[in-house]
Amino acid sequence: MGVTTALEALSSCSGCEIAILNLGEALIPLLTEQIDIVHAPILMDHKYYGQCGDGGKSLQIPEAVIGIVSGGVSNEEHIEVLQEMRKKCKVLIALGSCATQGGIPALMNGQDSEQSFDAIFQTLSTDPGAGRPDRIVPKLLDRIYGLDEKVVIDLQLPGCPPNPAHIAEVIMSVLEDREPVLPTKSVCDTCPTRRQGKGVVDTVKRFVENADFDPNKPISDMRCLLEQGFMCMGPVTLAGCAKRGVPACIEARVPCRGCFGSVRPKGNQLLDMMNALASNGIDCMSVVDRRSIQRFCGAHGNLRPKKKSAVKEV
Repeated sequence: MGVTTALEALSSCSGCEIAILNLGEALIPLLTEQIDIVHAPILMDHKYYGQCGDGGKSLQIPEAVIGIVSGGVSNEEHIEVLQEMRKKCKVLIALGSCATQGGIPALMNGQDSEQSFDAIFQTLSTDPGAGRPDRIVPKLLDRIYGLDEKVVIDLQLPGCPPNPAHIAEVIMSVLEDREPVLPTKSVCDTCPTRRQGKGVVDTVKRFVENADFDPNKPISDMRCLLEQGFMCMGPVTLAGCAKRGVPACIEARVPCRGCFGSVRPKGNQLLDMMNALASNGIDCMSVVDRRSIQRFCGAHGNLRPKKKSAVKEV
């Protein structure tokens, strides 16, 4: 019998669960010999309050050695489920960028929540006077939170989606009672593109045109995308997406979007990227919508609604 394991998904898209399936053949011995899944609503029929609703008013998540939670915390139900997972699991793993840093849902943290809800539930396509759901659905929180803002997390594995090989490494590290071996360098440190150094460009342009490269030549022959003037988050993003030795976005000849979060523990990608650009003589003001740099890590207070500027009376 394998080590008991519980899985949960909060405010997420299920991409992290697909990443687990992308372990491929390596998943078979993991499931049949090494772990025993005792709770996973996305995979099995397991009710929180008993199979027939006769379990009372408290959540019934079985005890497990390993707990894996994907998605951020956006409503009161998420908090309840997460706290129960923390209570019942010996080792709790935050899986994916939504769980570790808020992910794409946390982009909502950058705007006023009331206006956001109105925009979502009252659009031109809704009936006149349509309001927000206020019954049955869990109450939304003031913002999207990373898991470690609400409970103690033992292991964090970012990525949108996380690298399947790293998922296996984290699980095996728990089974073997050791520290996981995970990337610590930046995407730039693992990028094979050709660089010429500082002073090449002084402004950043949007990626609305193809990069300059020869598709018949290896990726190492392509000029660094940041040096081509494109907004590439490689300098401040944690490595880990590489397939066949090349970062995934770079392999597709597009700039890194920063989905693995800051290369510095608890770092701020927006500030770090602005500093990186400035130190290379690039005008930070040329970056369109600078706040979107935090598109994957808006939790932990990294994204907040803009303060309304005071309008002087004439």
